[in-house]
Amino acid sequence: MRSFFGRRLLSLAGAFGFVVCSQTPSFAAQCGGDFRTFVSNFSREAVGAGISQSVVSQALGSVQEDPAVLAFDRRQHGTFNKTFEQYASTRVTASRIKIGRDMLLRQASLLSRIQQRFGVPPEIVVAIWGLESDFGRGDIGKLPTFRVLATMAHDCRRTDLFQTELMAALRILQRGDLAYSDMIGAYAGEIGQTQFLPSSYIKYGVDFDGNGHVDLRHSVPDVLASTANLLKTNGWQPGGNYHEGSANFDVMREWNRAVIYRKTIAYFADKLAQGQ
Repeated sequence: MRSFFGRRLLSLAGAFGFVVCSQTPSFAAQCGGDFRTFVSNFSREAVGAGISQSVVSQALGSVQEDPAVLAFDRRQHGTFNKTFEQYASTRVTASRIKIGRDMLLRQASLLSRIQQRFGVPPEIVVAIWGLESDFGRGDIGKLPTFRVLATMAHDCRRTDLFQTELMAALRILQRGDLAYSDMIGAYAGEIGQTQFLPSSYIKYGVDFDGNGHVDLRHSVPDVLASTANLLKTNGWQPGGNYHEGSANFDVMREWNRAVIYRKTIAYFADKLAQGQ
């Protein structure tokens, strides 16, 4: 998708927000001014926070500011000018419903284990997966994550938020969850098949395939379990209704703050469940 997570506190394009941790610490690195000076100061802070010098050097040693990222961010107004019917008709297509139902069958055992552990029904997990990245087959972003996050952290509009995300991205790299070459995502630093911001990757990521790493780019078990874990952690009620007005619909606000997007998840989930 190009998600809107305020996961979701941001107002970004195509996206109605992003999943981020609700509290952001205050950082010593000062935004604005010379970009390399900012990166140098942040790098020292990261080392002081326990990130290895080798990881910091690999991620930030030659990072450059990206004016296109700032231009994209400034074009976003946090509004959505389509009705639910208009939006859903473009996202929940007959083809996507068919593929989603196939995925429910193909991943039935995995989704059953996820439901048992996290209480989230398969159709909700698969609906989110389909909307975010066309079940991992679509665009999950092509921008270097560290370039994006360093650019946004240097910008003074939301520096604490994006310094938090930049530090979390360094932790993902240090943990070995993703290789440096796999730290690629979208215009706000979202990563993987269901587009987690780095702070959410750290907070909600689950190693469900048991290989010792949380890989939200390549591992379908990790992707789907982490998606369910985000909902469970934020209060998902197993067996409960998930349509507008329900407690679970409110829980999905932690996935995406936009009512239209959450209604689309529920609508898509209903379509998927009808085929089972």
